[in-house]
Amino acid sequence: MITRAGRDAPLFFACILIVSLSSKGQEGPLQDSVRKISADAQAMVGVALGGAGRFAFNGNGHFPMQSVYKFPLGLYILHQVDKGRLSLDQKISVRKGDWEMQTYSPMRDKYQAADAEISVREILSYTVSLSDNNGCDLLFRLAGGPGKVNDYIHSLGIKDIAITATEAEMHAAWDVQYRNWCSPLAMVALLKGFDSGQYLSPAGDSLLLQLMIAGAARIPRIGAVLPPGTVIARKAGTSDTNAAGIAAATNDAGIIILPDGRHLLIAVFVRDSKADMATREGVIARIARAAYDAYTSNAARKP
Repeated sequence: MITRAGRDAPLFFACILIVSLSSKGQEGPLQDSVRKISADAQAMVGVALGGAGRFAFNGNGHFPMQSVYKFPLGLYILHQVDKGRLSLDQKISVRKGDWEMQTYSPMRDKYQAADAEISVREILSYTVSLSDNNGCDLLFRLAGGPGKVNDYIHSLGIKDIAITATEAEMHAAWDVQYRNWCSPLAMVALLKGFDSGQYLSPAGDSLLLQLMIAGAARIPRIGAVLPPGTVIARKAGTSDTNAAGIAAATNDAGIIILPDGRHLLIAVFVRDSKADMATREGVIARIARAAYDAYTSNAARKP
């Protein structure tokens, strides 16, 4: 478990160190490894690592986020909680007609698509940890629409991101997903601000972090070939595959805790891939391992 000391609660940022590669000589081999691994995806691959994107490969590219955008959505909802505009315990009325049936939604299945009163806390948990699409759109409705979330993220100084469409809107037309985009560098910058405690209260930080840790095992990707027991807090995103065999988005982004306690921030996005799912996920896993090895070997060489 990631922990933090300081402020009012035992969370995880007290003496945080964001890792970065210290020389261009170390970046070169990692660039070569990432480029070679990426070729297997038959796609545009974007990677950013470290604090504020200390390493990047296609780092400024625009990549459809898919469910990765549930991380900034979670930030916005918890910011509203911190401001007293929402309560985690308040109940949201969900009517039978509110449930989208043709989408991934374990929360809908739990409530059997019936009328329900569900707390903001539970909806947030389903949305971030289990990537529930109905939960996502309920939170967007609570927020006042994707534009409110987009404006909030931009107000944090993260400009290279666009949050414009709900899950239902993305499911309605293939091209809509490309309107919800970010660059790998922007996502790592957002992760850095969250990881350093800039955005939320200690309670909000702790809750969102634990929800991201809880979701880490659901889809391996970043953690698939890391050493057993490595702690990861992350949010993945996945598109459908169209009739031409193109997968618009296979993504993962989050925080890897290195053996010495440093935090490696990582975003890997695979856009418009012709490869199968196993290959796409394998590319993400191998890039994460190459980054992990580069950063841990860098630390080991220090006197």
